[in-house]
Amino acid sequence: MVFESENEKDTFALGEEIGRRAKPGDVYTLVGDLGVGKTVFTKGLASGLGIEEPVSSPTFTILQVYEDGRLPLFHFDVYRIGDVEEMDEIGYEDCIYGNGVSLIEWADLIGEILPERYVEIRIEKDLERGFDYRRITVTEKSDR
Repeated sequence: MVFESENEKDTFALGEEIGRRAKPGDVYTLVGDLGVGKTVFTKGLASGLGIEEPVSSPTFTILQVYEDGRLPLFHFDVYRIGDVEEMDEIGYEDCIYGNGVSLIEWADLIGEILPERYVEIRIEKDLERGFDYRRITVTEKSDR
């Protein structure tokens, strides 16, 4: 499905709706260039899970865990991963195969270790449509 976001509020709202519908074990990948709104989307998803604490991108820590919502949120930012083996060191499998919701930014960098089923969320700018416009494509992936 393709969603059109005219501003940050729209991007947040889509994330929030997906968070409301999320179930234990759901894995979402978040793909998009720097500055497209991945953190805004993530804040919306966290809100939809009932998480009230501040959400930020875990760029330097790789993993941020939020446990105060109806489901835990495991928020990965793998931009700085040098080797997929680093994911084992942070307990990646315990998160994605656990009872929480996993959101993985820059997931295209670790494609070989993604689970068989996940939802890809791709956020793209289209400057011809305006500075704040985003095209957000949500695609279920399975049996790669």
